[in-house]
Amino acid sequence: MSELSTKPYLIRGIYEWCADTTYTPYLIVKVDQNVRVPMEYVKNGEIVLSVSQQATRNLTIGNDLIQFSARFNGVSREISIPIYAVQAIFARENGRGVFFEPESPPESFSETAGAPGPAVVAPMLQSVPRLADITAISANTGDGEELHPHEDSTEHPDKPRGPPRGNLRVIK
Repeated sequence: MSELSTKPYLIRGIYEWCADTTYTPYLIVKVDQNVRVPMEYVKNGEIVLSVSQQATRNLTIGNDLIQFSARFNGVSREISIPIYAVQAIFARENGRGVFFEPESPPESFSETAGAPGPAVVAPMLQSVPRLADITAISANTGDGEELHPHEDSTEHPDKPRGPPRGNLRVIK
């Protein structure tokens, strides 16, 4: 029997910490053929999603898969994310959380986790996106938050990229 990964437990732990402190939990997800997300919001092979209670319905963080419904531009979509594809979970308000080393899908993923059907494969990301480029949250529709692409045209080219990493540790 193979050893259980600590990754889903760490994801659930940071999610609960965010809920307890009223922070907004965000996931950075590397998109591949096993990730089911709205492809129009994928940028450089990644998508960043709010997984707060207000933004999701029926959120389940299992040991192999994260599943929930969320509204994008007013349309409810079913989201399915294998745990291996999660690159980070962090609080939007302060950038604290856990950032993971990139992983490849396990060979047995489609057999054990019931992986979703084929999806469009986006190009791989070279660096973590700036938090300002990720998404902007609009008005709550009662079903969850809507996510809209956001561009920050005042960004200086020499400014560091990515969410603040403060006292974060990378878990291998």
